[in-house]
Amino acid sequence: MEFDPANHPHRRFNPLTQEWILVSPHRTKRPWQGKQEDAPIDKRPEYDPACYLCSGNTRAGGAVNPKYTSTFVFDNDFGALLKDTPLLSSQDSPLLRFETQCGTSRVICFSPRHDLTLPEMSVEEIQNVVNVWADQVVELGKDYKWVQVFENKGAIMGCSNPHPHGQIWAGSSMPNEAFKEEQGRKNYFDEHGTVLLTDYAALETKQQERVVAENDDWLVVVPYWATWPFETLLLPRRHVLRLPDLNDNERKSLAEILKLHLTKYDNLFEVSFPYSMGWHGAPTDDGDYPHWQLHAHFYPPLLRSATVKKFMVGYEMMSESQRDITAEQAAERLKQLSDIHFKAR
Repeated sequence: MEFDPANHPHRRFNPLTQEWILVSPHRTKRPWQGKQEDAPIDKRPEYDPACYLCSGNTRAGGAVNPKYTSTFVFDNDFGALLKDTPLLSSQDSPLLRFETQCGTSRVICFSPRHDLTLPEMSVEEIQNVVNVWADQVVELGKDYKWVQVFENKGAIMGCSNPHPHGQIWAGSSMPNEAFKEEQGRKNYFDEHGTVLLTDYAALETKQQERVVAENDDWLVVVPYWATWPFETLLLPRRHVLRLPDLNDNERKSLAEILKLHLTKYDNLFEVSFPYSMGWHGAPTDDGDYPHWQLHAHFYPPLLRSATVKKFMVGYEMMSESQRDITAEQAAERLKQLSDIHFKAR
């Protein structure tokens, strides 16, 4: 029998994390009688007087938001990381190790509008968000080794407030996912003498099998090793270590491709598409990181429709990640979607 990657199970290797994923495309033929989520309702006013994040409102911790008119950042009232945590560690037992973690947690409201997610904002408004991301990396990077910019979009992703917002957590240690990528990138650089994700962007540009959107400075692909059904990777074309290193043209073109890419996400099932996304840039300490390349991961949970999600259970938890549709099939579906947001149509 001749192998067909669109129909036969196979494993794909993720060079960033040095992990494998099982691809089982034939499973898309199975009927679904499992859990279905409630269809998300996305009807919000421009301003909600009960929202903790809206302009001028009182937050849950008692602080009052200023009358902000653009992107707004503040220290999280219930931050996961604290600046004044005592420095302490214990290695008395190889089985019972711990170390304290100092850090800062912040919230970034993308807009004063309670009803606007990123794809519904203008390119100029999204560029304001990009600039704030970069400014935060500069500021927090002076004190912390790792600055994590991320967004959880939608209640299905655990978002506790419907006002469109992201977060920034900065800590004194390199977290697990960054550490795995550090090892994968370094191994590739030592073996080939080139940057893993720069080479990968060039390969995807040439093959065009998994490209969802692109412009002169940026590329969005469903990575060959994607785990989530419609997972994507956002890559700059040139070698860039961190968000603050982007020039003005690259920041504008980033805003443009974010609007395009996230519009396609929303158009897939004609809902405000949920996901967790985050930027991975080089650590912000004094280390040498020529093998790093800035990029953003997007991990959406939806599988077949707005009400059927992918679950990471069973085999995924006990063995290795598994997906049904191939990366190529997912990319083709996303690529063919309209560039105009379904609400505007």
